[in-house]
Amino acid sequence: MFQGAPNTADPQEQSARIEAFSRCRSDSLTLCSNLSAEDHMVQGAPFASPPKWHLAHTTWFFSTFLLKPLGLEPSIPNSWNTLFNSYYNGIGRPHARAHRGILSRPALSNICTWREQVDQQILRGLNADHLNSGQLQLLDLGIQHEMQHQELLLTDLLYSFSLNPSHPAYSAAPVTASPNVNPAAWLAFDGGLVDVGAGAEGFSFDNEQPRHRHFLEPFAIADRLVTNGEYKQFIAAGGYSDPQWWLSDGWDTVNREHWQRPLHWLDQNQIFGLQGVQPLDLNAPVCHLSGYEAEAYARWAGCRLPTEFEWEHAASAQTLQTSPAALAAAKCHPGWFGSVWQWTQSAYGPYPGFRPDEGAVGEYNGKFMSSQWVLRGSSFATPEPQRRLHYRNFFYPADRWQFTGLRLAKTANNL
Repeated sequence: MFQGAPNTADPQEQSARIEAFSRCRSDSLTLCSNLSAEDHMVQGAPFASPPKWHLAHTTWFFSTFLLKPLGLEPSIPNSWNTLFNSYYNGIGRPHARAHRGILSRPALSNICTWREQVDQQILRGLNADHLNSGQLQLLDLGIQHEMQHQELLLTDLLYSFSLNPSHPAYSAAPVTASPNVNPAAWLAFDGGLVDVGAGAEGFSFDNEQPRHRHFLEPFAIADRLVTNGEYKQFIAAGGYSDPQWWLSDGWDTVNREHWQRPLHWLDQNQIFGLQGVQPLDLNAPVCHLSGYEAEAYARWAGCRLPTEFEWEHAASAQTLQTSPAALAAAKCHPGWFGSVWQWTQSAYGPYPGFRPDEGAVGEYNGKFMSSQWVLRGSSFATPEPQRRLHYRNFFYPADRWQFTGLRLAKTANNL
């Protein structure tokens, strides 16, 4: 079962859970507060989803997996169970992902009313202490699931806005220039047998478990992320026209898609982001790279991508060397968390002893363990509770609409 809920109700933990649920549900609405009704409908590509669908799907998740078994789900048209199911085939055949943007009905106001009804039922159960430990685990999973969709909502909307020639801005917040960066330094590690994966403390998804031992050869990893300025040198050196740097599938993708620079770079000097068109910040971490681009840059730089276990071991060591006060002030370790997701060379697969949950909820992670790469860390758009050491994000190596960048690594004998 997903870790994170106690077997007995503790008043302090219950209060914290009520606060976490209420804040999470409110945060989703806050992200959409400046959007028009038309913005809520936009879907720029089959891999993206409209904001309205995100609001509905996260509500469907709580209603289907938590309230329905208790007979407490609000009454909705049966078609909604098809429209807002994402990929849970054990429950029924979902509406086609590529066609989510045509759903002008149900209206946004109907979805918001549904959200309120679901929230009221869940809060009523929490306040009356009527949910057992298994139901609390499903609630925790639903909260974490909605946090994932909050980040997806932003990346999906950014991609859709990028197709608009007027380049609309999602946010009017000022953009702060990044400070100058020093040349990357190498953090060396002896390797050996290390413990990786999540333990029993706090929440973790099933794909982060179980904690197990993994052998690492000696390696080194950069103390910071690759910047826009550094990636610009790769472009200037003809990186996108030289096949020697690319995996075969990557080279085919570059030529088929006519890639010449990262996604959302308008040219060599401007970039499109949530604040609209901005000057390219040469000191900021490069973002919106596919795994293929990250891997090609690493080869060109005479390095490689880290494995996910090298990344976890190094991030754990660096975080432990930072004082709790400094971590609290920064809210995340600079570069490792809260900037951009970092591609690794690790294929997304199960840990030794992995077992998906029973029933339809077991489709959450396990069935995607094919042809994808693991990313570690988190982005600036990742809700803070998910900026966790053991979190395993995963995407296909051609995907680049997420906030994805890279950190370089080397084997010890290449230092």
